[in-house]
Amino acid sequence: MTNPMHNPDHILIFRGFRLATLAAPGTILARDEQGKSRFRQPNRPYGLVEDSVLCVRGENIEWILPTGLAVREPLYAGAEIIEGCGRWLTPGLIDCHTHLIYGGNRAEEWEARLRGASYEEIARAGGGILSTMRATRAASEDDLVALAKRRIAPLIREGVTTIEIKSGYGLDLESELKMLRAAHRLAEEVDIHVEPTLLAAHAIPPEFAQAADDYIAYVCKEIIPAASSLCTAVDAFCERIAFSVPQIERVFDAAEAAGLPIKVHAEQLSRTGIAIIAADRGALSVDHIEYLTIEDCKILADSGTVATLLPGAYYYLRETQMPPIETLRADGVPMAVSTDANPGSSPLLSLLTAGNMACVQYGLTPEEALQGMTCHAARALGLEESLGTLEPGKLADLAIWDVETPAEIVYALGYAPCVGSYRGGRKRT
Repeated sequence: MTNPMHNPDHILIFRGFRLATLAAPGTILARDEQGKSRFRQPNRPYGLVEDSVLCVRGENIEWILPTGLAVREPLYAGAEIIEGCGRWLTPGLIDCHTHLIYGGNRAEEWEARLRGASYEEIARAGGGILSTMRATRAASEDDLVALAKRRIAPLIREGVTTIEIKSGYGLDLESELKMLRAAHRLAEEVDIHVEPTLLAAHAIPPEFAQAADDYIAYVCKEIIPAASSLCTAVDAFCERIAFSVPQIERVFDAAEAAGLPIKVHAEQLSRTGIAIIAADRGALSVDHIEYLTIEDCKILADSGTVATLLPGAYYYLRETQMPPIETLRADGVPMAVSTDANPGSSPLLSLLTAGNMACVQYGLTPEEALQGMTCHAARALGLEESLGTLEPGKLADLAIWDVETPAEIVYALGYAPCVGSYRGGRKRT
């Protein structure tokens, strides 16, 4: 559902919470009447502010103060008080890479992989993405929305307030637009913010078999211009079983001509070099990156592009080539963590499980995993100015956790300790 218009003067006071703000040390969390800094984010893990008060006015966070300072604040007439009782408050979680809208499923292909078939073998035999393409083309827009509602429900229960959803299972103009319209309808009918991404360059459809260049021309000249008002970014899949580097660069050119930011499925099954090309062109994110090199990491660090980790696909495809986590960490590359929710390589509908996998499989710390699902995920979507941390001026997208430490958020499998969430200052039901 769409949030109704907020009363800009409505005040929420979150009192008695422990805050994991995820804000950088030194961030101003409250100002005095002259606009000077009154309280700054301490240099503590998770951006911790103990026993604190957070004030929301309308849709946005207004200030954050320790209780000892906040008691001197004037009591706002009509303020709504939410008592924390020592629970944790974090930014709402962000799932920044999903393929949540599609028809059908690929359970039979999963069985085939368990018997020894590779992902690439299945794709080349007409399965994989093309299998989902056929089911998605056959589904109505209403069908796609209904299926996506079921899939998104467990993510909402985990405190996810923003999600990116890609097209890419239509592979023709009509079906790609249908998927993007379904994403917009999902945002209207479910209490979550959706960022729709165009992924028409996902696979070669049967109409263009053996004519990948012609399909890329179709994507660039027809699909991207027609979809530009329905999406917030353009993605592409660069791989042996998908598209070459020169073909993807043509997609980037068309996206930039349409005024849309770019991102890319990069270095998942082999090293193509597309990650550093995308970073050099200002990509929001490069995703998967199992075959990223040490030299690539340094280029990413200089570019500011986010490295999005998708441990669900790594697990589900039983990959053995792991992203260069230690180098990414040492070079200061922001690492997002996402589900990659899709029917073929990551049918994962739990962002908390993705966070746990990132810790267990990749060696992230729980703090890095939480950053990957909040502040770095926001940056991967170009939303870092409004989401991803608890600080004044940002949207009051919040999650409440009944845990003793923030590490518990991604500690237990099959358990979501989220006990409440807010989007734009309104409690979600």
